[in-house]
Amino acid sequence: MGADRIVPRGAGLAGRVREVVSGGVDALVDAAVMGVEALPAVRPGGQIALVRSEGEPGTPPPPGTPPPDEHGNVTVRHVFVPDYRHADDKLDALRVLAEEGRITLRVAQEFPADRAADAHRRFEAGGVRGRLVLTF
Repeated sequence: MGADRIVPRGAGLAGRVREVVSGGVDALVDAAVMGVEALPAVRPGGQIALVRSEGEPGTPPPPGTPPPDEHGNVTVRHVFVPDYRHADDKLDALRVLAEEGRITLRVAQEFPADRAADAHRRFEAGGVRGRLVLTF
């Protein structure tokens, strides 16, 4: 999917990232809800996007995410996904790109809707690469 190097998430993430990029990365997208654990992986002057942070825009950051000035001049950006819930044009543009084959979708497995519980169990077991899709 375009990644040159993969670093496992979890405790010690920042150290593993700095083993690959000794000075820290310029930017990091935290979709795994690592929060404070991921911040030391970013170089001073870099940025981190917390894509699953809670709260409305303009409200204080989630608990456990201190202000960016406490992190060596790392800019912390909170991406509030529901801001885009009515951006139908953006979703439609993604659909067109997928239909044209310009972006690919990774589907790990499809389940009939009546097997939704099986899909949840598979997801909870971990290790799923791609999306689990319910078909109706």
